[in-house]
Amino acid sequence: MEKERLAILETDIRRQQKKIEAVYREIVQRKKGYTKDRVVLESLAFQLHNLYCAFEDLFRIVADHFENHITEPTAWHKELLDRMQTEIQGVRPPLISEAAYEFLDELRGFRHVFRHAYGIKLEPAKMKIVLKKALALKKIYKKALAAFLAQLKPKTKR
Repeated sequence: MEKERLAILETDIRRQQKKIEAVYREIVQRKKGYTKDRVVLESLAFQLHNLYCAFEDLFRIVADHFENHITEPTAWHKELLDRMQTEIQGVRPPLISEAAYEFLDELRGFRHVFRHAYGIKLEPAKMKIVLKKALALKKIYKKALAAFLAQLKPKTKR
């Protein structure tokens, strides 16, 4: 990959990573007391929704940089997530691992429900599951981003 294009991609990824980290800080603040306070529960749900949106923006940065051919307009959220776990031979390595994919798919489903099921009542027990997966994702996603960028850099000859 050209040095300039790689620098731009890395800058865009790092910028988006800062946004993801900001959402994680909000989630950590709101995880205290969400089982007892409906307003805190709803605020936490909003931040979990934002977390997936921030990851999806990261995925679009990568897709736009490399391939940008999401073909199914009705299922593009799922197609984009699927694409990020896939290596595109000769184009780019996978961005996320299988474990990260599973956590992100759970967040994607939650985001969809949160966004489209206006009449639902949020349940702390279900929120606990989504929160647990979001926090588990936090432990692994940075390493995946670093590995992705490292694989894009040209190998130096010895």
